Amino acid sequence: MVLGGGYNFRMYTAQAGIFALGTSSHAYLEFDLLDAKGCKQFASTIAAIREPRTTTGGVNFVIGFRPELWREMVPEDAPVGVEGFNKDIEGVEGFVMPSTQHDALVWMSGSAYDVVFDMARSVIQDLAGQARLAEETSSWAYRHDRDLTGFIDGSENPTLLEAPADALLPEGVPGAAGSVLLLQKWKHKVAEWEALPVAQQELVMGRSKADSIEMENKPAYSHVARTDQDVFGNIFRRNMPYGKVDDHGTVFVGFSADQTRLAKMLESMAGLVNGTRDALTKYTEPLTGSYYFVPSVESLLRLR
Repeated sequence: MVLGGGYNFRMYTAQAGIFALGTSSHAYLEFDLLDAKGCKQFASTIAAIREPRTTTGGVNFVIGFRPELWREMVPEDAPVGVEGFNKDIEGVEGFVMPSTQHDALVWMSGSAYDVVFDMARSVIQDLAGQARLAEETSSWAYRHDRDLTGFIDGSENPTLLEAPADALLPEGVPGAAGSVLLLQKWKHKVAEWEALPVAQQELVMGRSKADSIEMENKPAYSHVARTDQDVFGNIFRRNMPYGKVDDHGTVFVGFSADQTRLAKMLESMAGLVNGTRDALTKYTEPLTGSYYFVPSVESLLRLR
């Protein structure tokens, strides 16, 4: 069966690393092309890093591309309307989420950092001369499923049975089994946050700290209220802590079949939906912001 525009309909497979929960060590490598004319060779090199169906040395991979770059290389497999994080989001009270869009992402995760580290070095060496490593972030699990604010992260995450329907584009459309990935790094304002009594922290979050129970009468400014998935749609989150003892925060990793969910969530946090800014943004500072399209396994293999 052939759909409009010559897109061949068949079964597609998501990159397994999207759903590889339980990994404790992570590295996020963001690259910029050295020469735009070499984009197809660059993509071929990334796609040849490994067979995305399997793991290599205990490392899971997620490979993504700036949406405009992917559309240029594989127009028949590019989802409609998906764009990079191409401009800052300017919210109320002078709050800004910066745009730091790059050309490609290689995200590695595993059970131990030594194998992740070795694979990260290998990837950087493979891409030498084609792309510049623009951003590198390492992260790890903290107290099983808590972030460095001390709260449980991802309480509203869909289960692994539900997640594919929320995270992946459906069969029969360009980009099937692919996903839109939002990647941000948020630095915690540790002194200000830890100066708050726990009861005040809970109002900021909209949840209890000990057991992550959502407040019935949570404030409109709370993080839960401003990112309510019942309003914006489900997002599959893979957030992780990053940083040093005196300089740390959260790597936000959100997958969605619909970029609008992610964009509206950010606008809500910035106070652009109803004028109410997410209170958590007063205690965390966004440092980076990029969108990537994470294509299916089959689409990656065709680049090799």
